[in-house]
Amino acid sequence: MSKNEYIKYFPNDEYDNETDLKSWGKGEKVFEKADSVKDDGKWKIDNGKIGTGFYMVEISTKDKNGEEIKDIQYIELFDEKSKQLNSPTYLWTKGSKPVEPGEKTVIQLGTSANDLFVIRQTIKTGNNTQENKIYQYLNIDNEKKDFEFVATDADRGGYGVNFFFVKNNRFYEYNDIITIPWTNKDLRIEYATFRDKTLPGSEEKWKVKINGFKKEKIAAEILASMYDASLDQFKFHSWNEPNIWPKYSYNSLWKSDHNFSEFESEEKPDNTVNAVKSVEKSYDELIFDINEAVIHFGYYKQHMIKREMTDVSAKAEPPSMQQVKIRGALAEKEVGMEIIKDEGLKMDSSSISNLLPKQDKAVQIRKNFNETAFFFPDLRTNDNGDIEFSFTLPEALTRWKFQALAHTKDLSFGYSSKEIVTQKQLMVQSNAPRFLREGDRMEFSAKIVNLTDKELTGQAELQLFDAATNESVSGWFNNMYPNQYFTVAAGQSEPVVFPIQVPYLFDQALVWRVVARAGDVSDGEEAAMPVLTNRTLVTETLPLNLRNTQTKNFRFEKLLTSGNSETLQHHSLTVEYTSNPTWYAVQALPYLMEYPYECAEQTWNRFYANALASKIANTSPRIKQIFESWSARTPSENTKDTAALLSNLQKNQELKAVLLEETPWVLQAKTEEQQKKNIGLLFDMIKMSNEMNGAYEKLKQMQLENGGFVWFKGGPDNRYITQYIVTGIGHLKKLGVDIKKLEPILKLAIPYLDLQIKKDHDELKKNKTDLAKYSPDQYEIQYLYMRSFFAEQKIAAASQTAYNYFRSRTQQSWTKQNKYMQGMIALTLFRTGDTKTPAAILKSLKETSINNEELGMYWKENSGGWFWHQAPIETQALLIEVFGEITKDTKTVDDLKTWLLKNKQTTNWKTTKATAEACYALLLQGTDLLIDEPVVEIKLGNTTIRSTDNKQEEGTGYFKKTINGPLVTPSMGNISIKQESSKIPPSGGGGASWGGVYWQYFEDLDKITTASTPLKLYKKLFVETNTDRGPVLTPINEGDAVKVGDKIKVRIELRVDRDMEYVHMKDMRASCLEPVNVLSSYKWQGGLGYYETTKDASTNFFFDYLRKGTYVFEYPLFVTHTGNFSNGITNIQCMYAPEFSSHSEGIRLNVE
Repeated sequence: MSKNEYIKYFPNDEYDNETDLKSWGKGEKVFEKADSVKDDGKWKIDNGKIGTGFYMVEISTKDKNGEEIKDIQYIELFDEKSKQLNSPTYLWTKGSKPVEPGEKTVIQLGTSANDLFVIRQTIKTGNNTQENKIYQYLNIDNEKKDFEFVATDADRGGYGVNFFFVKNNRFYEYNDIITIPWTNKDLRIEYATFRDKTLPGSEEKWKVKINGFKKEKIAAEILASMYDASLDQFKFHSWNEPNIWPKYSYNSLWKSDHNFSEFESEEKPDNTVNAVKSVEKSYDELIFDINEAVIHFGYYKQHMIKREMTDVSAKAEPPSMQQVKIRGALAEKEVGMEIIKDEGLKMDSSSISNLLPKQDKAVQIRKNFNETAFFFPDLRTNDNGDIEFSFTLPEALTRWKFQALAHTKDLSFGYSSKEIVTQKQLMVQSNAPRFLREGDRMEFSAKIVNLTDKELTGQAELQLFDAATNESVSGWFNNMYPNQYFTVAAGQSEPVVFPIQVPYLFDQALVWRVVARAGDVSDGEEAAMPVLTNRTLVTETLPLNLRNTQTKNFRFEKLLTSGNSETLQHHSLTVEYTSNPTWYAVQALPYLMEYPYECAEQTWNRFYANALASKIANTSPRIKQIFESWSARTPSENTKDTAALLSNLQKNQELKAVLLEETPWVLQAKTEEQQKKNIGLLFDMIKMSNEMNGAYEKLKQMQLENGGFVWFKGGPDNRYITQYIVTGIGHLKKLGVDIKKLEPILKLAIPYLDLQIKKDHDELKKNKTDLAKYSPDQYEIQYLYMRSFFAEQKIAAASQTAYNYFRSRTQQSWTKQNKYMQGMIALTLFRTGDTKTPAAILKSLKETSINNEELGMYWKENSGGWFWHQAPIETQALLIEVFGEITKDTKTVDDLKTWLLKNKQTTNWKTTKATAEACYALLLQGTDLLIDEPVVEIKLGNTTIRSTDNKQEEGTGYFKKTINGPLVTPSMGNISIKQESSKIPPSGGGGASWGGVYWQYFEDLDKITTASTPLKLYKKLFVETNTDRGPVLTPINEGDAVKVGDKIKVRIELRVDRDMEYVHMKDMRASCLEPVNVLSSYKWQGGLGYYETTKDASTNFFFDYLRKGTYVFEYPLFVTHTGNFSNGITNIQCMYAPEFSSHSEGIRLNVE
C-alpha cells in the first residue's frame, strides 16, 4: 500500500514511525561548546536563546587510546506557561509530586486533538473498607490543563487518579497516585554524644535523642545493638522499619484489551443447596511479619497487623565478661585432643583467665575479641526524650556497626545506623591460624600499623605459653627470633614474621601473645588456640625405571638414613615391578569404548577400538591366551593373574597410604580399574562383532548426503571430523584389517573431501593470494595425509589441480610447520613417490629431538595447545609411524615408543583420539613387545627377589614382594635390578619397564592408608586459577608448593554401595587454610540433600539419608600462612551402624 493510500484510509495513524525522533531531519545547530568534565557531572548551557521544541544533544570525547566516544540523547524543551504542545500528541502528561496534608499538588494533562471528552476518576479509601470513587467529566480542546489535588490527614497513604478518553477509535489512559506519606509516623534519632573513632576496650557512654515528626518530645522504646561490621562480608545484616501503614496501590484500571475479544461464559453456582451458614471471627494478633505489607486489591481494606520481627535475637555477652576466645576450635574434638571438664584446662573465660600468663603492665594486651559489643532490647527514653546507655567496647581493632530501631505506642518508627572504628596510634593486627598440628612449620605473621603522623621504629615480640601451666614454650616451638625490629612510615603498615615449628608430643592449648613497642606507644594481642596431634603411618616410595636388557642401581636415600631418626618405626618394605608395561596400552583400549558422548569422533573410536582388538587378538595365539586368562578369573580366585585387571595400587591394599598422584607408575585407580575390568568384555569375539556393527550403524547415521560427517547429530558437516574418520579407516587398511564394510562410507566421504580441497584452492585464487609463497594450513595437510592411504582411488579431475598445488607447496614449506604436520607431510610425500623431501624431514626431526636413557626420544616443543594439531600424544604416535614406515629404523621407533609408555606411566591419555593413536603406534609399529616375557632380579641390600619366584602376572609380568617391619634394615636402600629378555635378542632393543619400592613407617600425619567398607572416600586438593578460558583447576601433588592467597578447591568423592541413614562425614584441613563457606546451611547437590557446617579444623557433612551411588563434594579454601602443614584426612561413618566407616588419604601441604 502506498503512502497516499494509507493516509487516505488511515488518516489518524502513523505510516512510517513518524513519532520517532531519530527519524526526523536535523535543523540548525543552536549550541556548541568544548569543556572539561566537572566534579558534579553537570554541564552548563549558557545560551538563553534556545526555544521550545525537540533537540538532539550530542556529546563526544576520546578515550585513552584516542578512539572517539559519542553519546546522543533526544530531549524536549517546553514552556510551562504555554497552553499548546510542541508537536501533535493525543496525550501529554506531567505527574504529581508528593505532598503533606494541607498542601496541593498538580497533574498536567495536554493534547493537540480537538474536542476531547475526558473522564476523571478519583479513588479514596479513607478509614472504612469501602472505595470512594468520584467521577468528573472534562472537555479538553487542543490545550494543556492543570488539575489541582488537595491532601488531608485522612488521605495519608495516598489515593488514585485516573484519566481516560477515546479518540479516533483508540483508548487512552493515564494513571497517577497522589502520594501523601506517613511522615507523622516517622521518628528521628539524633546523637547527642557520638565518636566515630575510639580506643579498643574503652568505656563508652552514649546519649541518643528521639524526636517526633515535628521535633516534639516523645516517649519511645529503642532496640540497640553493636557488632563487628566485618561479619557483613559473610552475610549482610540490617534492621528495617516495620512497614505496617497502608499505602494506596493501583486497583481499578480501565482497559481496552477486552474490546472485540473472546470471553468464555461461566455458570453461576447454586449456593442455596446444602448451604452452610458460617460466621467469620477475627481477633487481635501479635506482629509476626514486620516487613510484609498487607495489601488488599491495591489498597488496605483492614488494618490487619501480621508481622514478623527481624531476627535480632543474637545475645551479647555481658560487657563485664572478659574472654580469651579459642575461635570455636574446641567446639569439636580433634584427634589426640581432649577437653577437660572438671580439672586442668577449661576453654571458657571464667576458668582460663586465671591460668593465663601475667601480662606486661606497660602494654595493653588485648584479649577480648567478642564479635558483639552489646545488645540492648528495651532502652527507654527519659522525660526529655533522651536515652543514655554505657558499654565497654571489645578489644578488636575493627569497624563496629551500631543499629537503633525506635518505636512508640502509636506505632511510630525510626531507624538509624552508625559505624565506629576502634584503633590505636600503634596497632598490632595478628594473623593467627585457627589451630595447629604437631610437626607444622609455619611463619606466624602480624601487621604493625602506624596511625601517627611520624615514622615509628620499635620492636615486636612473639610470646608463646602453655595454657595449662602458664609456662613459656617459645623455645620448645623453635621461636628462635621472638623479637623483630620494625620501622613503619606515618600512616603505613609493615609485616613482621616469626618462624615457629610445632613440636611433637605437644597436643594441648597454646596461648600466643604479640607485643609491639615504639617509644611511648604500644599495643598487644593475645589469644589461645589448640594444637592437635599428628601421628600416623607414612609411606615413602622410590620409582624403579629400566630400559632395554641391562642392570641398574638405585639408592633409596631416606631408607638408608632411616637409622638417624629416634621416633621412626618400620612397618614394611614392599617391592613391585612390571616387566612389560606395553600391556597397559592394551588395557587402555576399553577407554575408547566407554566415553559417554555420542559424537561422530567417539562413535568412530568405538568401532576403531573393536577393530584394533580384533587385530591384536588374532595376531598371536599367545596374546589371545592371555586375554582369556584375564577374563576367566576374578579376584576371589586368588590366582597369580587375579590382579591383572586391577590398577597397580588396588593390587596393594596394604599400600594405600601412597597417594595415586605421587606414584609415577599408575593411573588414577578408580578409572583404570574399571577400564581393566572391561578388557575381557572388549576381547569377547562375539561382543566385539556386535559392538562393531552397532558403532557402524551409528556412524552411517551421522554421515550426510554430501559425504561429510557431523560432529553431533543435527549439526552441519564438519571437515576435520570427516578427515579424521577417513584417516582412521586408512590406519585400519594399513594394518591389513578388512575395510570392505566401510567402503560405502569412503565412497561418499572421499569425494566430499576432494571437493573441499578444491574449494580451498578456489578461495586462494579468489582472494588473489600469492600462490608461490602460500603455506598450506593444517586441514589441507591433514587432507593430503588422509589421501595417501587411498592412492587407488583417483582424485576427481576438478580437484586434481588443487591436490597437485598443495602437495607441491608442502615440499617447499615443510620447515614452517610443527612436528605433527611435518610427520604428515613426510608420509604423504613418501607414499606418492618423493623420497628426497621425507629424508630431509626425518633428518631434521632427529637433529631437533631429545634422547634420554629413561624417557626415550621426544621433542621439547611437542607440547599441548588449544587446537587439534597441538596434541603431544597424537604427534608422538604419528612420528612413530613416520620412522617405522619410511626408514624402518626399529631402534628409533622403540625409543619413540618408550616416551609414549613413560607418558602413560604418569599421566592419562586424556582423550579418545589420543588413546586411539597411541594404541595404534605402540601395538602395531616397531618391535612386537607384547610377545616378550622378561625375567627380573631385584636386590635389596643382601636380599634377592626374583620374578620367577613370585606370583607373576601373565602379560604385564607384574609381581610383588613384601618384607615385614622387623626384617627391614637401612641397607635395603641399596637396590639393583637386572632384567633379561626371553623373546627379544639383545640386539633387538626391547622396551621400558618399571616398578617401585614402598617403605612404610610410623611418623607424621603426612600420608595415611585408605580404609574402606561399603563407604569409600577419595580426596584431592586443587589450585583454582582464573584464565581467559574460565576457572582452571590444577591438582596439588606431593611436593607441589602453593602460595599465600591461592584459592584451593577441595574435592571429595564419596562412593556408597547401599542405602544408609544418619551418616556423618568430617573433612579435616591444614591450619594454613581458611574456609570460605563459614555459614552453616542445608544444601542440595546432585539430588542429595545434606547439612554442611564449618568448624575451625574441619568441614562437616550430615546426611540423614544417603542413597547408593557416587557423590562429589567441593568447597573452597584460601591459603593464609607460609610453611609446611599436615592437611589431615577425611573420614565418614554411619551413625546408625558405626561398623560402616571409611577415611581418605592424608597429605602435607607446602606453602611458599
